[in-house]
Amino acid sequence: MSKRIAAVLVMASVGVVGLVPGCGGNEDTYKPVPAWSGRKASLPSVPSLPNTPIKNGADYTIYGSIHQLNSSIHSADVNNKDITIVGYIVKSNMNTVDKCAIHKTGKADPEGCKTEIPTFWISDTKGELKDGDKRQAIRVMGWASNFANVFDAIEKYKNLKEAPPEKDIVKDELWAVPVPYPLPAMDAKVRVTGKYGVNFARSSTGVEADPVNGIMNVATIVYVEPSPEPAKFPQLDKK
Repeated sequence: MSKRIAAVLVMASVGVVGLVPGCGGNEDTYKPVPAWSGRKASLPSVPSLPNTPIKNGADYTIYGSIHQLNSSIHSADVNNKDITIVGYIVKSNMNTVDKCAIHKTGKADPEGCKTEIPTFWISDTKGELKDGDKRQAIRVMGWASNFANVFDAIEKYKNLKEAPPEKDIVKDELWAVPVPYPLPAMDAKVRVTGKYGVNFARSSTGVEADPVNGIMNVATIVYVEPSPEPAKFPQLDKK
């Protein structure tokens, strides 16, 4: 190919490129548009995770006990096992039981009297547990079989400044357990040791069950912090 012919072909190619549409100055320029230009989605905030530990040393917290009980991996570590749990007493049915069940041992409850097993509840934080409260709490049972034993213990333990000798501790004859001194009272911090699990089978009216929070069938109660007030039956207060 001669140099003259090659030059002609180059000039022709440049001319064709200049004729391609869209390259002129009269066309609209591209303006990027976001994929979604409407209102931003409203998302819930990230929930805060509990910062309560499973254990403090060898002792379980209330949160930790309940967490392990409901865990498919760790349930076997606590369910129907002897463990120790530490918490504050936040509720007691001593405050709500019907007066008909409050009397000395040896006397029968009157006919039709509805009673319960003496029970208190412990939680990781102090303060009365009221209806609607979202705090976790565990029932502690097994320290007295009825309120007649608790009544006798209140009478025998009042005015004492320290634990009486073993011979003077009130014994629950039905369950063959000592009624604790001091009696469990609101806001005391306690270390309870016993068999923890879903069921409590010592009730005379049938098995008590709590598949979510569990129940402590207590063997020993150690007071880490005493209650500011001794346990009592407020129903018996004179008005």
